[in-house]
Amino acid sequence: MSLDAVLARIDTDLPAATDRLLELLRIPSISTDPAYKADCDRAADWLVADLASLGVAVEKRPTPGHPMVVGHVDGPGPHILFYGHYDVQPVDPLNLWDREPFDPALEETAKGTVIRGRGAADDKGQLMTFIEACRAWKAEHGSLPCKITFFLEGEEESGSPSLVPFMKENADELKAELALICDTGLFQSKTPAIMTMLRGLLGEELTITGPDKDLHSGMYGGIARNPARVLTKILGGLFDDEGVIQVPELYEGVPVLSDELKAQWEGLGFDDKAFLGDVGLSIPAGESSVTPLEMIWARPTAEINGIWSGYTGDGFKTVLPSKAHAKISFRLVGTQDPEAIRKNFRAWVEAQLPADCKIAWKDHSCSPASQMSIEHPGFEAARQALSDEWPDPAAYAGCGGSIPIAGYFKTILGMDAMLVGWGKDDDQIHSPNEKYDLESFHKGIRSWARILEAMTRG
Repeated sequence: MSLDAVLARIDTDLPAATDRLLELLRIPSISTDPAYKADCDRAADWLVADLASLGVAVEKRPTPGHPMVVGHVDGPGPHILFYGHYDVQPVDPLNLWDREPFDPALEETAKGTVIRGRGAADDKGQLMTFIEACRAWKAEHGSLPCKITFFLEGEEESGSPSLVPFMKENADELKAELALICDTGLFQSKTPAIMTMLRGLLGEELTITGPDKDLHSGMYGGIARNPARVLTKILGGLFDDEGVIQVPELYEGVPVLSDELKAQWEGLGFDDKAFLGDVGLSIPAGESSVTPLEMIWARPTAEINGIWSGYTGDGFKTVLPSKAHAKISFRLVGTQDPEAIRKNFRAWVEAQLPADCKIAWKDHSCSPASQMSIEHPGFEAARQALSDEWPDPAAYAGCGGSIPIAGYFKTILGMDAMLVGWGKDDDQIHSPNEKYDLESFHKGIRSWARILEAMTRG
């Protein structure tokens, strides 16, 4: 089968492929907000119809939450599974968007043409690169190059509560030789990377209550316990002056990197000043004893993702709040145990709680870190294919993010996962004005075509 014909088809059909992506981006499939449940369902229907147009036997499968999209196409060669997610993050704060988040469009920027809109990079644009590669292959050859299972989720951005039960209940149907995941990015926005390390994730939400109602800060200020003050004091002690997290036993299971691996990472030439400069910063803020690349690939983190209390509207209200709230996440590495860290973090907070205050906890998702094996021959085939498409040779790399399903493919379905993606550091995923470079979309489609050809050659 001719790869050149497929690549030429991709180039010719790029405007139509972009239009299809824009159509999908117009669906506000925010999985965390129940108000958008019907839109999540609509996005699943859109994908079902699109895959069906390629001859895929595809269904929308119900779950207790948002539906899964599962499709199959038979063929020669290896059996691969492709995973992506069609749900997106909320758009708040809306006032920081330069255009409506679900009114996507092509925009010209100083760095080139971008696709602007919520979900453009995370993960609709990435998901569609694989589907468009399949579309071009089907158009040129009348069939797809191998046996493919499509597995598209609608709850990734809300912690995937239905994922593990669904995978266990449908394990026989979903098993393949190798899973492909498109939800990562280019190293330093230019080097194609196959991610072999992913951090785990633990989410915690807490509410500290002091007085049983909001109080007048003149009448009660000074004598009444202020839960906002209590909360900020506790969280202010989460790190020491060297950036070390103070939760007891948190570093148990954190691996010591080999000199060989450190040398490989050093050879990548990570420019931390440019990386931070893209977001208006300049100085690494993590543990002072490790390199910047280790901070985001191989070390645990604790981050305050949200904190609020009292009156936050326009103007001023002299209120002593009754409650103070915070959301904290931990990124985990190695064999760190998320449930043990949850227990120890709560105990650490509660030990600092003064009299007259009480605390309530709300669980959020947790998952351990994952390390991918690269023994399957598809990994090296993919690395060579990516090196043929991009100016820089492809590399095996780590990732600071958390994609729990990569580990689940191994533990539940017994297969390795290959993570590749075409996002860039300035895509502003989870933030206002999210974008996806048109080049990433175009070369991402071409990359998947090359990977499919390389993995099925001979």
